[in-house]
Amino acid sequence: MSSDDQKRAAAEAALEFVQPGQILGVGTGSTANYFIDLLGERFAGQIPACVSSSLASTERLRERGFKVVELAEVDYYSIYVDGADEFDVALAMIKGGGGALTSEKIVSSLAGQFVCIVDAGKRVEVLGAFPLPVEIIAMAERGVSGVLRDLGGEPVRREGFVTDHGNPILDVHGFRITDPVILEGEIEAIPGVVTCGLFARRPADVVLMGTNHGVQRFGV
Repeated sequence: MSSDDQKRAAAEAALEFVQPGQILGVGTGSTANYFIDLLGERFAGQIPACVSSSLASTERLRERGFKVVELAEVDYYSIYVDGADEFDVALAMIKGGGGALTSEKIVSSLAGQFVCIVDAGKRVEVLGAFPLPVEIIAMAERGVSGVLRDLGGEPVRREGFVTDHGNPILDVHGFRITDPVILEGEIEAIPGVVTCGLFARRPADVVLMGTNHGVQRFGV
């Protein structure tokens, strides 16, 4: 089974968490795209609105007939479904390979339950093999880069890319993240950092991982 097949299987398993008649939070990326497509096939007309973490997902949801509303219009939604670039045994994650980390962190933080959907290649013992995305204010790049080096990483600006919020991303190589909660706080305390792609203080509640032998579930 290819990684794409595993992603699709995980996305399909996440449909069990969808609650007709309730607002749904939806993430960004290749696995989230599978989820959006399946959502359109199975739940057309049954979801009053979605909250999206990116312009790309918003467009895809609207193309499949879903209403997308601004986060400011919503008091609560029970489920947020999104992918990840890595996850560990505590269900902490690295996210942001697609560049939507800031909106993903905001939208996921307000959901009752975060359901993460991944292929088998995303499971790791220690986070950090995937470069950690850090969204920054452009004028702070030199200063932020220096602090990230002091923390043990090697930041590289993502060329030709800005986020939906108009900011650059530094992809930080070389971290071996044994305490993601602490590192998340340290990085996000650096002046000029918008957010980083560590999702450890608010990890996933459930991870659905597609494998060659079906979907494996971690968490509640």
